[in-house]
Amino acid sequence: MNKKYFFDTYALIEIYKGNPNYEKYRDGINLILNKLNLMEYAYFLIRVGRKNEIENFFLNLSRFCVDYDDEIIKSAVKMKFKYKKDKLSFVDCIGYFLAKKHGCKFLTGDEKFKDLKNVEFVK
Repeated sequence: MNKKYFFDTYALIEIYKGNPNYEKYRDGINLILNKLNLMEYAYFLIRVGRKNEIENFFLNLSRFCVDYDDEIIKSAVKMKFKYKKDKLSFVDCIGYFLAKKHGCKFLTGDEKFKDLKNVEFVK
């Protein structure tokens, strides 16, 4: 049975960069994302001079996107406030609660999430 993960933008970027610690997440994984992660990743591609890859990226990964509702947004707002000293992003907070909603781990290398429950932390 394949494992299921919510891929934070951090994880997407590390896979793109070829980080060997993320190798096991490249194949045989059921992944979920949301459109906000696609937006952040597209911005990364522009920053590194690869804007020509954006269309292909959206074409390949949009099918893994899940939507979020008001309850996810409210939970994300509360989380962002609770951890305000850590300056969590709204995108990450939404992703964290989407992972919980869909019964999977939040895959990230973001230090701010390292010790939180339901996180698969990979540097």
